[in-house]
Amino acid sequence: MDFAIPRELEDYYAELVAFIEAEIDPLVAADDNMRFFDHRREHARTDWDAGGLPSHDWEELLREARRRADAAGHWRFSAPRKYGGKDGSNLWMAVIRERFARRGLGLHNDLQNEHSIVGNFPFVAMFETFGTEEQKEEFILGGFEGNRRVAFGLTEPHHGSDATWMETKAVREERDGVPGWRIDGEKMWITGMHIATHCATFARTSGEPGDARGITCFLVPNPTPGLEIEEWMWTFNMPTDHPRLSLTNVWVPDSAILGAEGRGLSLAQSFVHQNRIRQAASSLGAALHCIDESVKYARERKPFGEELARNQGIQFPLVELATQCEMLRLLIYKTAWEMDNMPHEEIERTISDKVSMCNYWANRLVCQAADRAMQVHGGIGYSRHKPFEHIYRHHRRYRITEGAEEIQMRKVGAYLFGYLGPNRGKFG
Repeated sequence: MDFAIPRELEDYYAELVAFIEAEIDPLVAADDNMRFFDHRREHARTDWDAGGLPSHDWEELLREARRRADAAGHWRFSAPRKYGGKDGSNLWMAVIRERFARRGLGLHNDLQNEHSIVGNFPFVAMFETFGTEEQKEEFILGGFEGNRRVAFGLTEPHHGSDATWMETKAVREERDGVPGWRIDGEKMWITGMHIATHCATFARTSGEPGDARGITCFLVPNPTPGLEIEEWMWTFNMPTDHPRLSLTNVWVPDSAILGAEGRGLSLAQSFVHQNRIRQAASSLGAALHCIDESVKYARERKPFGEELARNQGIQFPLVELATQCEMLRLLIYKTAWEMDNMPHEEIERTISDKVSMCNYWANRLVCQAADRAMQVHGGIGYSRHKPFEHIYRHHRRYRITEGAEEIQMRKVGAYLFGYLGPNRGKFG
């Protein structure tokens, strides 16, 4: 067993750091762009008069950072080479994302909006696996060129984790001699709809409520007649780009189907693993940032003439968090390595429980670390002059999105007790 980080990865990370220092940090220093990262960040990022959407200047800054990263050959790192990427592995992405998040808030990696100079592209794997050649060209290449962006329309106002009970329906309907589908229903928390060109809309096309089969994914253009944004949902972590939307008599042709008719949930599951393992690494890195800053502060602060760090009441909670981080890192790296060494479709059947372990535990751990950092720092830790409230508010949502931690724990339980996975049938 070799636990060493490959030399090539260390060299590439050093290259990334040099790029951040040469291109990204000066961008933050220019034009008072620091307002997006210091105590003014929430106000600067949010257009309060436009439903709480991200401000224009903030999104322009993110685009410029991505443009620079793409020009330098970093943004598409995880994408296949044929799309201009470097076939970046899950292990390398896990290490990079952990270290980026550990650096703290910055334009190099701002997870409030899934931004990073080393991008994450779950839709690439989805279109590569399930898309037609025309869809691959339009949505993968179009996504990198910036003229296609797909939102993910699975959740509904009355159905989240219980997606098999969704009420959105699609029925066959021909219009002007063209075979297609009429879609009616509602969706909620569909992130990025204010800039999305399409919404991957999941709708029941056959079967009964509760059936896993019979749900189909449609690539619905945005805007399109009958698709309405009903409201932007303000959240614990602003700005918001998470709307509630309705679909009334929305029509799309057969060519809008992504994947096989009735197999939409399999498609949805196909890319959660990449998201979950990289998100886990980011949460780990953010937790370590909270610990690092707390240790530094506890050594510098001297209440009653003695270092705050001398108190075991300060030491022990941070010791426990640091211990959990060390153990979690090993599981994340091992799981990412295993993902890299098996076919994409095998992950769900073999190690999906390990991916879920990494994800739900990391997302819980970072919230605990941010809360502890606030406590160690006292009043200044509670203020927005420190990053901990921002880290907490952002990462708290990940205990719900990408599969609520209870759903992921249920997945682990199903593998553990032999209802799913390699142990299926082992206990009768």
